[in-house]
Order: sequence, then C-alpha cells, then structure tokens
Amino acid sequence: MSGLQVGLCVTCTHSKIIRSAKGSDFTMCLLSQTDPRFPKYPRLPVLECDGYEPIEQSGVTPDF
Repeated sequence: MSGLQVGLCVTCTHSKIIRSAKGSDFTMCLLSQTDPRFPKYPRLPVLECDGYEPIEQSGVTPDF
C-alpha cells in the first residue's frame, strides 16, 4: 500500500496494518480501542486527523 493511498496513516504511530486471510490489507486505527471519535477502520486516504502522531524517526521503516 502506498503512502498516497492511506494518507497520514502510513506514518502514524496509532496505525496498524491488518491482513485478511484472502490477502487484503486494512488500516486499523489503534486509537479506536480507547476513543470513540476514531473509527476502527478509517476511510482512506486520511488527510487530517486529531489523533495523528508521526512515527519516531528510528531508521526503521514501517511494515506497510
């Protein structure tokens, strides 16, 4: 999945990619587990989000 397709989620610390048994990828927002304002599976691309926190630059590329 490219960054263009998922928007902010590709670099957000609260994002997790879920792969279905059929091989489809879905972006899950982990904030949805504790805050009802955030959808579990946001409609992509997400271009603005109150919960967005960029992944720390550790030299590790996210698993997208």
